[in-house]
Amino acid sequence: MKDILTIIFRLTVTCILAAMVMGSAFIITNKAKKHNEHVNEQKVRYALLGYSAAQPIPDSMALHEMYRYVVTDKESQAIGYLLPGKEGFIFLTLDMEGKVIDNKPVDIAESAVLEKDLRDKVVQEIAGAGRSVTFADQTIVVTNNGERVAYLLDGKFTGFKTFIGVMLAVDPKFSILGLEILEHEEDPGLGAEIERDYFRNQFKGKTFDQLKDLDVVKEPLPDEYFQALEGNIAAADAAEILAKYGDRDIYALTGATISSRYVNTGVKGIVKKFAYRLNILDTALADQKIKAAF
Repeated sequence: MKDILTIIFRLTVTCILAAMVMGSAFIITNKAKKHNEHVNEQKVRYALLGYSAAQPIPDSMALHEMYRYVVTDKESQAIGYLLPGKEGFIFLTLDMEGKVIDNKPVDIAESAVLEKDLRDKVVQEIAGAGRSVTFADQTIVVTNNGERVAYLLDGKFTGFKTFIGVMLAVDPKFSILGLEILEHEEDPGLGAEIERDYFRNQFKGKTFDQLKDLDVVKEPLPDEYFQALEGNIAAADAAEILAKYGDRDIYALTGATISSRYVNTGVKGIVKKFAYRLNILDTALADQKIKAAF
C-alpha cells in the first residue's frame, strides 16, 4: 500500500511539473507568435506605403490605429469609433445618420489597445449594460509631421472559393497606393494568381474617380505591361509604361475571370465605403471640436 501511494504521489508531482512546463511554453510561444504577427503586419504596411530597407521610414511618420464597432441595443443601432486623441483614447458613438450620441474618454494603455480581447472588453464596458458591441474593422491613419498622408485599410470579401482578405493603402484623396492579398483559398495556378505583382499592381495608382467605374476585361495582358508590373525592367522605363496603361481597366487573370472580378468589386467596395464613413467621422470630429491624434 505504501508503495502504491508513493507511485501515485510521484505521478501526481510529475504531471503537475509537466503541466507547468507546458503552460509556460505555451505562454512564451504565444507571445512570440503575436510578436511575429505584429512584425509581419508592420512590414506589409510599410511596403504598401513604399518603404523598405532601401527606402527607410522617416522619423516624422506615425501610424494611428482606429477601430470601428457596431453598437446595438433593443431599439437601435449605432457606430462607435475607438480612436487616439491628443490626451489618450476616445470612444465616439454616432447614430446611423452620423450625429454624435456621446463622446467618452477611454482609460486604456496603447499596448492594451492592440490586444483584441482587452480592447473589446473595454469597449463593451463603455457601451454599457443592455448594449452589445461587434468589432467591424480597423483603419490605420498615417501621418507625416502631423499631416495625414495615407490610410491603411483591412478588408475581407467573397472570393471564388471562400473569402479573400486584403490590405489596402490609399492616399488622402483615396487613390490606391498599394494592394496586398493577405489570405485566400483560390485555385492554385488560376485564381491564386491574385497574389502576383502583375495582378495586384494593376490597382496601384487608380484614382477614386477611376475606381467608381473600374471594370475587369478578358483580354491578354500586354507583355510590356506585365514586365513593368512585375518590376522586371528599369524603374524609369516601368514608370512610362505604367502611365501608358494607367487609365485602363483591370486585365483578368487567365482562366480566373471570376476571381479577378471578385477582387475588383471587393477593392472598390472597401475604398468607396471608407471614403463615405471617413467624411462622416471627420464632420463629427470638427463639429464636436474633438482633438484626434491625426
